[in-house]
Amino acid sequence: MSGAPAPAVLAVVGAGPRATGLLERIAANAPELWDEARPLHIHLIDPHPPGPGRIWRHEQSGLLRMNSMAEDVTMFTDESSTIEGPVRPGPSLAEWAAQFSGRGPRHAPYAEPADPEVLAELRALNPADFPTRRAQSAYLDWVFRRVLTELPASVTVEWHRTTATEVTGPPDGPQQVRLADRATVLTADLVVLAQGHIGAEPAAEHRAFADFARRHGRFHLPPEFSADADLSGLRPGEHVLLRGFGLTFVDLTALLTEGRGGRFRTRPDGTLHYVPSGREPVLHVGSRRGVPYHSKTHYRLQGPRPALPRHFGPAAVDALLAEGRPLDLRRDVWPLMAKEIGYGHYHELFHAHPARTTLPWEDFAAAYDRLGWYDAEMTALVASAVPDPADRLDFEALDRPLEGLAFATPDAFQEHLRAYVAADVARRENPEFSADLGAFLALLSLYGQLPRLVESGRLTARSVAEQLDGWWQGFFSFLASGPPGFRLRQLLALSEAGVVRFLGADVRIAADESTGTFTATSPTVPGHTTRATALIEAYLPAPSLDRTEDPLLRGLHRSGALAEEVVTDPAFTHRSGLLTVSPTDGRLVDPSLGGPHPRRIALGAPTNNRAVAAFARPRTDSPGFRQNDAVARALLRALAEVSPAADPASVAV
Repeated sequence: MSGAPAPAVLAVVGAGPRATGLLERIAANAPELWDEARPLHIHLIDPHPPGPGRIWRHEQSGLLRMNSMAEDVTMFTDESSTIEGPVRPGPSLAEWAAQFSGRGPRHAPYAEPADPEVLAELRALNPADFPTRRAQSAYLDWVFRRVLTELPASVTVEWHRTTATEVTGPPDGPQQVRLADRATVLTADLVVLAQGHIGAEPAAEHRAFADFARRHGRFHLPPEFSADADLSGLRPGEHVLLRGFGLTFVDLTALLTEGRGGRFRTRPDGTLHYVPSGREPVLHVGSRRGVPYHSKTHYRLQGPRPALPRHFGPAAVDALLAEGRPLDLRRDVWPLMAKEIGYGHYHELFHAHPARTTLPWEDFAAAYDRLGWYDAEMTALVASAVPDPADRLDFEALDRPLEGLAFATPDAFQEHLRAYVAADVARRENPEFSADLGAFLALLSLYGQLPRLVESGRLTARSVAEQLDGWWQGFFSFLASGPPGFRLRQLLALSEAGVVRFLGADVRIAADESTGTFTATSPTVPGHTTRATALIEAYLPAPSLDRTEDPLLRGLHRSGALAEEVVTDPAFTHRSGLLTVSPTDGRLVDPSLGGPHPRRIALGAPTNNRAVAAFARPRTDSPGFRQNDAVARALLRALAEVSPAADPASVAV
């Protein structure tokens, strides 16, 4: 129509939870920031369905589960959200699922999942259950469809079920996005990269093991996403080494046991017994710590929720940066982080279980606030106020539970580790130890502050590489990202059945050319070597722009149009494998421009905004939601200001 305003065009590469969250914030902020008279067309580009995306797609085994309870998963802002845009509450996964059993209100647009197994699960789902990934897929699909209904009439969304392979265009003009399966490009005013977790080609060590496996007719699986792993080459009874004891190990074990027809049966005393199908391999698992991740807590806080952050908030970061000197994470930052976690732990202990303390909370808190975590006075305070060592926080013991232990035989170690796992599950399911949940909530609060330290450039390069991306990320996952308790009870049953064997800590994997086998050794069982004909790297691919499987990122990297995060100082250089983006609006740093690209934005897992998850626990002021809101507002303002693309439709090339 003559005189109609020219449409603006936004291309979003990736259509998973991150893209959905961004669309939700665009819908929320559009009434304030977008001219309803001007059309905005959004291209979503992803070979996987919008909402769930690749990681949460429905087409994966029903054995794979989340490691969060249904009540702890939301895609919506709430009263805790410190955002500039409007808060638009919505149901958690548990609240959404309740509608299918009549226990909760219906949520528009209402539609029962087509998969009868998923529908049955949702009808039976309790808030404290750990849902399947397919249940989360259904929730994310619904969130996406709800977001579409909330967009203004002038905003339209088009899904392209394909892969984006290239983005080109000048910083002051339209961007062209090439697609894998067609001879056209999409022309857009702005491009957002939201691909989520991305695979990588094997690193040199993994390629060497793969070559060894090919030469000797053995099996090798490099780091891979569980739902994508091809395990068909493993034979029944074959001995397999698994390096890694986290969630990927848990998933792969489920696929290789229950997924091959094995069954768990409950004994009269409540313990599990595993009935093999005969098709399982024998799994030998080891890692740096040599123990599985801690079980997720399966209870709620018994006392009032602590006000967090208290000791590692913005003011504490400001004070660190004001010192104007290089910072070491373990020396300068960790004591504040530890004190924050300790505050959450002891707040719950004193409020929920006062009989196990000897001081009034007000007296303890006053002394705790003025002391450093590693002060001798702090140690004395905790020892006097918390008589039972089981109620105190000991991070060193938590971090390395096998430190200094050695066992004469593998069987003796199996017994020890089974006892350790059983005790861990019992503690995490006993509300008498709800202080552990207080520590967990404080642990989550730390992530809101860490990005500022990295962006400041004050953390030394070695500190970022070895402590932030190394020790800290592993420690956080070990404490906070473990499996549900039932998975560890299953692990105990598999161990008793001889299907799973424990290798120990600091496991070393090698390839023996003389026998054509993979070998594993550990100081936990000195002098013992385990041989196997298969090796699985049971952890996710590390970020890598040099080896990324994503063709668009690979092309930008090779052309020099994006910056890998490089932290350097006179003594050390660390390449993180992450995209460098501006902290406020996610704009992609382009070395050829000497700064952020005006028309390209990147969000989520591949960027140096570390650990900003796409969904979150309710009422935790999610950093991911804050980022989505800030970026959505910046996008709407930028789209309103830029001249529209000369031809915003797809054009043949």
